[in-house]
Amino acid sequence: MSSESSSATLIARRAPAARQRWSGYRVSDHAVWATLYRRRMTDLPDQASRVFLAGLAAVGLDPDRIPNLREVNRRLAPRTGWRAVAVAGYLPAPAFFARLARRRFPTTVTVRSPESLDYAPEPDIFHDVFGHVPLHADPTFAEFLGRIGALAARASEPAAVERLARLFWFTVEFGLVAERGEVRVYGSGLISSTAEARHALGPGCDRRPFDLAEVLETPFEIDRLQPVLFVVESFEELFRSLDGARRLLGVK
Repeated sequence: MSSESSSATLIARRAPAARQRWSGYRVSDHAVWATLYRRRMTDLPDQASRVFLAGLAAVGLDPDRIPNLREVNRRLAPRTGWRAVAVAGYLPAPAFFARLARRRFPTTVTVRSPESLDYAPEPDIFHDVFGHVPLHADPTFAEFLGRIGALAARASEPAAVERLARLFWFTVEFGLVAERGEVRVYGSGLISSTAEARHALGPGCDRRPFDLAEVLETPFEIDRLQPVLFVVESFEELFRSLDGARRLLGVK
């Protein structure tokens, strides 16, 4: 894919009716997880939002083993009500966002191959759990994610869903946040990818202050390093933006 021609489909990328057979993971699968975890934790203490790092500690991911979703949810659900639920493939946008509205995060349970360590064309459990789930432990971000799901689930016009997919992309997937005078990464596509994070924080990325109207009208491309990203001042700013999105898009 070369642009956002299927961005709503991209966001809603997983299918229902899957189970995580944790005992079925091979030694090589756990080795892939361990390699990716250690690679990212070399950089993330200096790159990532402190909210993400606190969430990572709270959900207790094992550096050496693929997470068992039951164990993750046992720690996560009492904090914010969120659960990671196993899925296997693509899910229509309304169903994906409806799950978010119920605080259920559709989570791919497959892991990329050793040959795809640097780039996986589709989400895997490292992207979905390591990249996404730690922020679900933060009450403000957890509320934002649930409400963007509810807003998109209520949107009746495809154009509104498309614009909410852009908001999801530039925040949940590729968001930046200002913390203590520094720009840090929090979007899962940045958290889980060394190349994406370094580019996002480097001279080749156009980092702009978060502006809701601009975000909703900015197309994104999925097959290249992101040329434009947006920096929020806080996760409270994200939360407040949803009322504006509802008004601009005419969603009741």
